[in-house]
Amino acid sequence: MKNPFKGASNENEEINNNDNIEAEVKADEEKVAVENTAEEVKEAITEENNSKEEVNLLQDKYDQLNSQYIRLAADFDNYRKRHEQEKEALLKYGAENTLKKMIEVLDNFDRGIKAIETVEDCEKVKECYNLAYKNFKDVLTKAGLEPIEAEGEIFDPNLHEAVMQTPTSDKPEHTIIAELQKGYKLGDKVLRPTLVNVAVQE
Repeated sequence: MKNPFKGASNENEEINNNDNIEAEVKADEEKVAVENTAEEVKEAITEENNSKEEVNLLQDKYDQLNSQYIRLAADFDNYRKRHEQEKEALLKYGAENTLKKMIEVLDNFDRGIKAIETVEDCEKVKECYNLAYKNFKDVLTKAGLEPIEAEGEIFDPNLHEAVMQTPTSDKPEHTIIAELQKGYKLGDKVLRPTLVNVAVQE
């Protein structure tokens, strides 16, 4: 006769075994979950440390660029002030060298006036005048003043100003017949155009 408790005992053992397996599986799952959580925490800490390093690097770079900008702004401000001072000095004293040379011309005029006070000969007066005039022209030429060529040239509106037009067949059209007032330039800049009479067709 079969033992009625034996079957129940086997069933109890199976249930216990199943409970044990489930407990082991649950324990393994919990262990894996803990390990995963630990890995996630470790990764989060690593990421945070990396982020802090990146922030520190960016802060250093910002500080360096900001310092360069401040120095550059200060240098530019100093340059601007220096440039303004030089410009003011140039406007104030730019003609200094020319005026020093003009003083020499003034001296010659003074000497000429004294010399002709007792002179009755017209040729002597003319000679003094011509000498002073030549000296004056030389000073202006050294300062860069150039006369604008006109008579016999083709009319150029950049250099000449036509105040008269004369119909003629003797000269080609647009040729300057006469210079009515001399013009001057400084380098390429026209200080005063030459006033001219221009030939036109009859």
